[in-house]
Amino acid sequence: MAFIEFSGVVKEYETGGAPIRAADGVDFAIEEGEFVIIVGSSGAGKTTVLNILGGMDNATAGSVTVGGQEITAFDNRQLIHYRRHKVGFVFQFYNLIPNLTALENIDIAAELSRHPLPASFVLEEVGLSERAGNFPAQLSGGEQQRVSIARALAKNPSLLLCDEPTGALDYITGKQILTLLQDTCLRTGTTVVVITHNAALEPMADRVIRMRSGKVTDMTVNPMPADAADIEW
Repeated sequence: MAFIEFSGVVKEYETGGAPIRAADGVDFAIEEGEFVIIVGSSGAGKTTVLNILGGMDNATAGSVTVGGQEITAFDNRQLIHYRRHKVGFVFQFYNLIPNLTALENIDIAAELSRHPLPASFVLEEVGLSERAGNFPAQLSGGEQQRVSIARALAKNPSLLLCDEPTGALDYITGKQILTLLQDTCLRTGTTVVVITHNAALEPMADRVIRMRSGKVTDMTVNPMPADAADIEW
C-alpha cells in the first residue's frame, strides 16, 4: 500500500440548487518521502484535493488513506488529531500572527504537536536564526514564507502540504523557497505535496499529478528530478 491513496474521491458543492463537482472521481497514489506537485489551472480541483488530504474538508464519496489509516472515515475528533500531529501546512499568504515574533509564531505551532522540533532549530534550518526576534512586518515576503515553513516543520509532520507557496513571491525568492522545500524532503524524508498552476515546476518533482475539471488527467514519475535551483519559468 502506498503512503497516500485517493480512490474514487468525489467532492460536491450545492450552488443554486445545482451540484458542482470540485473533485470528480479522483484516483492517485503517493509514496512516502516523495516530493509531489499537483498542477492545474484555476478550478481544476487541486485545492479541493489538498484540503481533503489535509483533513480540512470532507469527501462526498470515495476514500483517502494516509499511512494505512482511512482519514475519510475519521470523525471530527480524529481529524483534529490528524491535522495537529501528522500534517504541516504552508499557504500562499503566510498567515503569521502580526504581534508575535518569528520565533513565537513557530513556538505556537510546536506547542500543538506531540513530538515537536525546537523552534530555534527549525528557524536555523530555514536560515533565519538572526531574525528570531523580528515581527512579520519587519520581514520580507520570502522571509515570512520561510517562517511559515519553519512553523509547519516545527510540528515534525509526516506530511507537508503547500498551497501555491511561491504565488506571492518574486522569481528569485520563489526559487529559494522551492529549493528549501525540496531540500527538506530529501533531508528529512517528509512527504511534500505542492499544488501550483505553474507547469514549469514539474521537472523538480518525484511525481507530477495533473488535474483538469476535478479529474486527474495524467500522472508522471520523474526518475531524475531536477534541482529546484535549475528550474526556469
